[in-house]
Amino acid sequence: MEQIYFFILAIVAIISAVLVVSCKSPINNAVALMMTFVCLANFYVMLHAPFMAAVQIMVYAGAILMLIVFVIMLLNLNTTMIQKTSHSVVGAMTLAGLVFFQLYYMFGHSSPTSIKGEITNEVVMEVGHTQLLGQAIFVDFLLPFEIASVLLLVAVVGAVVLAKRNSASVQE
Repeated sequence: MEQIYFFILAIVAIISAVLVVSCKSPINNAVALMMTFVCLANFYVMLHAPFMAAVQIMVYAGAILMLIVFVIMLLNLNTTMIQKTSHSVVGAMTLAGLVFFQLYYMFGHSSPTSIKGEITNEVVMEVGHTQLLGQAIFVDFLLPFEIASVLLLVAVVGAVVLAKRNSASVQE
């Protein structure tokens, strides 16, 4: 039963991901993106990672998607997207074919590694996902986490400065 649910969910995720890039209306793209995020959260639940599923819903399906919708409304993108040329379609199909060939080759000619880590399923079930994730972020990888935080802060400040500069030049 779990495999049937997985395959149905995978088909829905693939269809919604294709709709994200093929819909002409930006709002429809955003709705399809939300459906893809919900499918990914379901995959996390199937992998017994409820914390990651909740973060997926709250951060991506909630905050990031609302940010995208607000930008669409702010820019008034209710018209259709840019026309696709035949060159871009051929290039995209070629690239997609190469990616699928690479995946086929990789799955056909490789095997999973036998490297075992110190965190096994038993440790995860005993300690819990959230505690292990918090320990990894705030103990083992504190410096990269702080560097990413500072880079995101600099990006936000830079975006605000550029937006203020552009709005000041438009008002003059």
